Amino acid sequence: MATTTSAALHTPLCDLLGIRYPICQAGMGWVARSSLAAAVSAAGGLGVIAAAHGTPEQLRDEIRRVRDLTDKPFGVDVLFAIIRAAGAEVAHFTDQVKGWIDVTLEERAPVLIAGLGNPGPVTAEAHKLGMKVMALCGNVKQARDHAQNGVDVVIAQGHEAGGHTGRIGGMVLIPAVVDAVAPTPVLAAGGIADGRGLAAALALGAVGVWMGTRFIATHEAYGHDNYKKKIVAIDEEGTVVHRGATGKPCRAIRNDFTREWEKRTAEILPFPLQAQRVGFPAAIRAREEGDVEGGHAACGQSAGLVQDIVPAREVIERLVAEAESILGVRS
Repeated sequence: MATTTSAALHTPLCDLLGIRYPICQAGMGWVARSSLAAAVSAAGGLGVIAAAHGTPEQLRDEIRRVRDLTDKPFGVDVLFAIIRAAGAEVAHFTDQVKGWIDVTLEERAPVLIAGLGNPGPVTAEAHKLGMKVMALCGNVKQARDHAQNGVDVVIAQGHEAGGHTGRIGGMVLIPAVVDAVAPTPVLAAGGIADGRGLAAALALGAVGVWMGTRFIATHEAYGHDNYKKKIVAIDEEGTVVHRGATGKPCRAIRNDFTREWEKRTAEILPFPLQAQRVGFPAAIRAREEGDVEGGHAACGQSAGLVQDIVPAREVIERLVAEAESILGVRS
């Protein structure tokens, strides 16, 4: 443990993952690439690459870029999408998901995260390779499934979160999951953008935080300036949960795209078909091309707490200083 890190912020997560601060950056599609992941990891948190925006070989390149930029631990976030053919009794991963999993295991990324779905038998395989596994949940049942499957950390994500999200608010979900899966450690996600959120997460029994939206509004995030500036501009009511992008409930900036799909609910296909047909092109429009009215711009309610675009290191430094002040820790 670094001597300048307070005992209050040196949680079991720090020892488990080999990181300085209990702050993890969410694996946001199209945004969480090597530059952001490396910056967060180098600053003492856990940076994460999102697999969802590229091919398996592009993911391999991203993993290797992070290792070129830092020797600190990092993670890879995979959406464990499954398909079930008509009449089939057993569901299986899509070819693309299998490719992402294979590359993550082959490269022995320090941490594998299931950003959606259940990592299933992949958990045991990752453990054999010395990797850690984390998985997101939106309710207690999912949390118990993950814990029984042997994941190292359960991420309890409240309704406030951006991207795919559940129906339960974080203030209820996080302590409920902590109680349900003990002694498996729990990360808090959803609505967290500053040191107050980190301190609150620890008070609720979590061992750290999983943050997305605040890290989009950083210099290192791979995203158009229009996207980042829109997050700064909107308030806590500037997002909406809809199914038009992927077929699953997904929180994004309220705009022309979300309003259009609210009128076309009968046309929405199941996940991942809707994502392939609509969500992926729409995400590129908003996040890479900057059309934040006509595209799908994932974002959490914590945008109401984001006031500026700064380096990722500054985000972490602010969180740590604020949390230590709240917890009464002297530097």
